Amino acid sequence: MGKDRKLFLILLIACIFGTIAVLPYTLTLQGELLQNLPVPLYVLLAAQLIQAIVLFGVAIFVGLYFAKKVGLGLPILEGWLEGRVVKSYLKSILGISIGLGILAGILIIGLDYLFSFAGVPINVTKASINPPAWQGFLASFYGGINEEVLLRLFVMTLIAWMIFRIKKTEEGKPTNTGMWLAIIIAAVIFGAGHLPAVMAITTLTPLVIVRTIILNAVGGIIFGWLYWKKGLESAMISHFSADIVLHVILPLIAVI
Repeated sequence: MGKDRKLFLILLIACIFGTIAVLPYTLTLQGELLQNLPVPLYVLLAAQLIQAIVLFGVAIFVGLYFAKKVGLGLPILEGWLEGRVVKSYLKSILGISIGLGILAGILIIGLDYLFSFAGVPINVTKASINPPAWQGFLASFYGGINEEVLLRLFVMTLIAWMIFRIKKTEEGKPTNTGMWLAIIIAAVIFGAGHLPAVMAITTLTPLVIVRTIILNAVGGIIFGWLYWKKGLESAMISHFSADIVLHVILPLIAVI
């Protein structure tokens, strides 16, 4: 089996794990909605798993294909599959990845409080349903793996490639401006993707829309920069660290 196929399978298996790991968290959040299901819960969960396999399978395949064209990738996994020593590189990115992830989590919490003071009727730090920390820990794998595959490897890479086709450097590489555009657009798309969920709990006002997009885009910009400069593994570690702050540490502090 070639390196590309192995890389595809590793990422797909990781996404399947992330999809399963987040289930306790989502089942807790959707507890009331699950009481009157038209089909048994196991049928719904099986359908969601199949849907996730197809979705992430396509995202990984397309993302890996275009990542090569714009100089993006997964240096640790790719190096390991090629038989190179990657331990030193992993050590070199751990500090900045975890540090920026913690920073992202703190920034999101701080901005959320600012929006609550401005009169926004929702606040992630004061949710009506708070899943326990162990569920938040498992859910963090979904953020770190699945969301990074979807938003960075697929969406950001595809946008970067489209911009690259329009403008590139004299050396035939993506421009810094093009990469920043891809990072920001992917982050905003991620934020906008949360609006339907917000609609279910409150009325969408201009301030609510701005809050939703900004809170989610903050992390997206940080993770996108890490993907560009350090590789997708760095973005995954950082996103996981941010989610640990938001879904594990914050609930534990709230209990005290």
